[in-house]
Amino acid sequence: MNKRLLNPFKPGAGHRPPYLAGRETETQGFSRLLKQSTILENMVLTGLRGVGKTVLLDAFKPIAQKEGWFWVGTDLSESASLNEENIAIRLLTDLSILTSPITIGQSQRRGIDFTSSPEIEEQKLDFQTLQQIYQNTPGLPIDKLKQVLEFVWSILKDIPDFKGIIFAYDEAQTMADHTDRDQYPLSLILDIFQSIQKKDIPFMLALTGLPTLFPKLVDARTYSERMFRVVFLDRLSDAAVRDAVEKPLEDHELKLSEQSIHQIIRLSDGYPYFIQYICREVYDLFIQQISTGAVPSVPASEIVRKLDSDFFSGRWAKATDRQRELLAVIAQLEGCDTEFSVQEVVEKSKDLLEKPFGSSHVNQMLCTLSDAGLVYKNRRGKYSFAVPLLGGFIKRQEIQEMV
Repeated sequence: MNKRLLNPFKPGAGHRPPYLAGRETETQGFSRLLKQSTILENMVLTGLRGVGKTVLLDAFKPIAQKEGWFWVGTDLSESASLNEENIAIRLLTDLSILTSPITIGQSQRRGIDFTSSPEIEEQKLDFQTLQQIYQNTPGLPIDKLKQVLEFVWSILKDIPDFKGIIFAYDEAQTMADHTDRDQYPLSLILDIFQSIQKKDIPFMLALTGLPTLFPKLVDARTYSERMFRVVFLDRLSDAAVRDAVEKPLEDHELKLSEQSIHQIIRLSDGYPYFIQYICREVYDLFIQQISTGAVPSVPASEIVRKLDSDFFSGRWAKATDRQRELLAVIAQLEGCDTEFSVQEVVEKSKDLLEKPFGSSHVNQMLCTLSDAGLVYKNRRGKYSFAVPLLGGFIKRQEIQEMV
């Protein structure tokens, strides 16, 4: 196939789009954080699934590196935050990727309890060495981690033009304290970075996650409100959607018509994942239509049906029949795609159902749906769908069931 007809659009989890549109304000805000000499603010990047959190975090990395910051991190998993030891190993592993090329001599090892022979003149600052420092430091995991981080800073601080280290973690909403097991990995992370930042060590946290992330941080440590700058990623403006559609096609033979672009703006509602998904479907279809001599057009209903199957159906399958009934009531609320209260759901159910929901039942079910990743509770005490455009999908399911 002609390379100038190859589809440039990339829907997928964390795949960088061919053109990153509409995130200039967030990028400028991150650049300001890099100017801090003493770290007073860390970053939380949050929003619904499909708004481009992972993509934007990846875009921040070269910006930070250009300014003299080192970058470590990965995706967090529930197993990583199962206990304090696991989260410590996660930090040591990520840090060792950065430090392993560094060699330290005898003079630098003074005051640190290494198990290696004192006759060894040089030693790599690899995972094994960091783990030695951690294990040989007395005290709790927080004391051990502080010792490791402070030692690493003492080695790195003299590197020319070195500004600090950014510890960047995606899917950070998976972190949680476990009071039933007396394990507090989330609190450990917050305490560690708050402590070393007070010592003017420029190690910064950059966390991304669903909107449940920041309330969890505040619940773990109330000072988190002052420790983070929260950036909530929302849908893109129509102008940014247009850029996301048109810029990747500047060097392509096949262009989208003004009518097609308007269709994509309407169908995607400004959500970056949906833009990439719809554009990929449209572009593939246009290539096929042109090859057969047909006039290119956007089959909106077919694309929406495919999107329902690929994106929404798996999440919808997590809900029980009674939960789906509750979600159907929520979908009929005027503000279903923004936020809603328990009382609004209760009142609406009285209008729609023979057996309406009571307040306690709605509260209980919303908590369960939150665990399933379908809704979340914001800090104003109201709920929102955790999946963009879920309300429209639910309404389409009801129509299909009626047919």
